[in-house]
Amino acid sequence: MPLIRLVVFALASASFGAGSTSFDVLIVNGRVLDGGGNAWYRDDIGIRGGRIVAIGDLKGSTAARTVDAHGWIVAPGFIDMMGGDSLPLVLDRASASSKLLEGVTTMLVGEGDSPAPQNEKTLDELQKREQFSFRWTDYAQYFSILSQKGIALNVLHNVGAAQIRRVVLGDTDVMPTASQLSQMERLVEQAMQQGSVGLSTALIYAPGNYAKTPEIVALAKVASKYGGVYFSHIRNESGGALQAIQEAIDIGEQGKIPVHIYHLKAAGEENWPLVPKELALIKQARSGGLDVTANTYPYIYNGLDLSSLIPPEHFAAGRVAFARTLSSPSVRAGLRQEIETRSDWENWYLHVGRNWDNVLVADVPAGIDPKFAGMSIAQIAKVRGTDPWTVFFDIVEHGNSDVNCRSQNEEQKREIYGENFVSVSSDAEPTDPAVHPHAHPRAFGTFPRILSKYVREDHVLTLPDAIRAMTSLPADQLRLFDRGRIALGMAADITIFDPDTVQDTATYSQPASYPRGIYYVFVNGRLAVDNGRVTGTLAGQVLRHQP
Repeated sequence: MPLIRLVVFALASASFGAGSTSFDVLIVNGRVLDGGGNAWYRDDIGIRGGRIVAIGDLKGSTAARTVDAHGWIVAPGFIDMMGGDSLPLVLDRASASSKLLEGVTTMLVGEGDSPAPQNEKTLDELQKREQFSFRWTDYAQYFSILSQKGIALNVLHNVGAAQIRRVVLGDTDVMPTASQLSQMERLVEQAMQQGSVGLSTALIYAPGNYAKTPEIVALAKVASKYGGVYFSHIRNESGGALQAIQEAIDIGEQGKIPVHIYHLKAAGEENWPLVPKELALIKQARSGGLDVTANTYPYIYNGLDLSSLIPPEHFAAGRVAFARTLSSPSVRAGLRQEIETRSDWENWYLHVGRNWDNVLVADVPAGIDPKFAGMSIAQIAKVRGTDPWTVFFDIVEHGNSDVNCRSQNEEQKREIYGENFVSVSSDAEPTDPAVHPHAHPRAFGTFPRILSKYVREDHVLTLPDAIRAMTSLPADQLRLFDRGRIALGMAADITIFDPDTVQDTATYSQPASYPRGIYYVFVNGRLAVDNGRVTGTLAGQVLRHQP
């Protein structure tokens, strides 16, 4: 498959010549890590028109702004391989700070869900939930809205197979007819033509989990025609992880498409020994010629919707219809018995060791006292004077609730990050701490945590390898070939940090805490973070995949 560029640029070689002495920005006194895994070197960097146009000894040059890097690391801007959602960037400007202050300049959007396509029903539901007035049906319209309103960092988008299902089939557990599958394929094709980077699935969440492998293969083949990638939150991340990874590989082989696995893990203590086998399976596929890669976040708590603790077949008639049944004590009793005894599905209750102390509530739906956000299910039960199961069913009955579940260990993180095909993701959308004070700490600390814990403290990665995992590797995985590196002609997405002091400060008890040690962030050559402070500059771009 030929390499497909997201942005094609043509710059005359004279633009990089020694005779160019005036720049928009001049970065001096930095140690440059180019993103390719190479050792740092000392040089100055000249930026003009949003591009890196000079690297070398630039003494005597002039610039509208000169930034002294004080011997710190000058690296490509970090790329978040799973940034959740781009809508917060226009609905809540403050949310972008959670990415920018981590050094993130580009993020990928879309898991099973995606902003497009939409129909009247799905958009009405989204508008009601998020409170906005503008409307769109496809990516062309949505990208236009983002561009017109302005965004603070670069975004690129998948088209979600679950979103396609909602538009064509609704939320119920039905298989598409031949005509409906053709309609789904046309929607994938439209999204790819309009700039989507690939097809994505989230196969543990309804309605995405209702899709069978042949359905996903059919959609993946369409994305493949346009040089896309198949991204997946695989069907099982615990005891059935090997089979789920094999399904993703099978989809890649049958669809003739590269495969990228979101937040690779083995959840549940009994499953932790599976990690070496997961990695071996991926390496075997790579040895056979299939482009399979993965990402993961540096935390042992994962984040999910609390309703994921209920067997997915109960949502077959849709979430709203199921929620109505939870007022029945007998329904609750039956569900509790299933959750406590069944292991033939992705049972997160078992993965947290049957311990409600290991399930932290990040936010609560309307109708549940907001003071409970930040507490565990067990703590809420104690405050309410009831049992944890009652709390669990009460919250699910009222609506969506994000929770953080302790299901992993540090050893698997070290093993996974030791592989050269693994990049970094937060698995968190841009987050305003004033709105979501109890979000998962990964929303505020993912990339600094890599640099502090996994590089400086635990020596899991060298600094050049960590920067590669956060820059050029995800750029390659996204077919984004003019970013992710410090080199002439590249987009001037740049992060400057002190490797000795960079530190995540977000914890599970105090997650809404920005990191320290990241001083300057450039997005397309413009300062988004200036001496540790967000500037409010809307220099981001919608990056469209070009077939």
